[in-house]
Amino acid sequence: MTADQSIHSDRQVVSRRRAVALGTSAVTTGLAGCFGTRSEGGDGTSQAEDTGRTVAVASFFTFYDFARRIADGTPVSVENLVPTGMHGHGWEPDPSVQRDITDADAFIHVGPDFQPWADRARATLEDENQDTHLINVREGIDLIDLADTVEDDEAVGDAKDPHFWLDPERATRSVDNIAEGLMEIAPSYEDAFDENVDALQADLEALAEEWQDLFDLAERDVVFLAAHNAFEYVADRYDATIEPLVVNLAANDDVRPADMQRAQETIADNDIEHIGAAVFEPIRPARQLLEQTAVQAYYPVTPYAGTAESWIQRGWGYFDIARNVNMPTFRILLDVESPETVEFVDYGRNFEP
Repeated sequence: MTADQSIHSDRQVVSRRRAVALGTSAVTTGLAGCFGTRSEGGDGTSQAEDTGRTVAVASFFTFYDFARRIADGTPVSVENLVPTGMHGHGWEPDPSVQRDITDADAFIHVGPDFQPWADRARATLEDENQDTHLINVREGIDLIDLADTVEDDEAVGDAKDPHFWLDPERATRSVDNIAEGLMEIAPSYEDAFDENVDALQADLEALAEEWQDLFDLAERDVVFLAAHNAFEYVADRYDATIEPLVVNLAANDDVRPADMQRAQETIADNDIEHIGAAVFEPIRPARQLLEQTAVQAYYPVTPYAGTAESWIQRGWGYFDIARNVNMPTFRILLDVESPETVEFVDYGRNFEP
């Protein structure tokens, strides 16, 4: 993999405490699952078939991470379908992933019209009358309107932006949705799920306060990201202006000359010297802006759509990535701190280790 391809609602609470007529059937091994995709037994059966585990598979890193925390201390194993180093929005899986979903007890997804492959997988489950339980993390969440620059065919629902999880306050509802779904496949573990949900939502509330504190200190009105249009929920929640290079919602290679021209104008008009650049997206546009504008350096940002090998080795999830990748970069972009005083644990200035 080249450098261009690699690292580069308010809260609405749903009651999960409802009467359960039957306990779970015997489930035997595993806690919350590890990073990565599922493997098969020597006879070609999936691990779920091989061991009798209760398995939930997730189509997106953020909700895999939330689900494994919710399932901690129970026999439910949560597994991430998207490979390491891949962006969870634009990835296209091979046919074996459909079998992983079919064999799983639950499929955690981000709702319709966001990941085409996940839409196809759900349709296949319905066509084949499979009993994999579907968990829509987006259910009941207050979405913001699509930016005027984005085509309606990229929207979800009634011209809405799907990237709600970048707002920790909205993300609390997705935690309830996941817990509700896991209750369906392992109802005997309601107390453990509830305890884990309370801790996870408390962490999201704390993270929201940290973001608010950061934006309260901002010395700059406009920041620029060499990335696709995924950070509008951050801008909306914290009353900021975050200009993306690519106005499309999907992370792809479609950077048009008009996008670069607009980027150069935004950088010049706002005296921007430091920009964010998206990991898991092509880095060439950020390097081009470094060469052709007054930009002095670019720093990493991510919409939590995937994970890197080095992050896995550190055991990083959503919160670690927020505090060790996105927040240090925004401290620079907002002129809260100078680049010389901000430390990056992993990829930092111009993605140098």
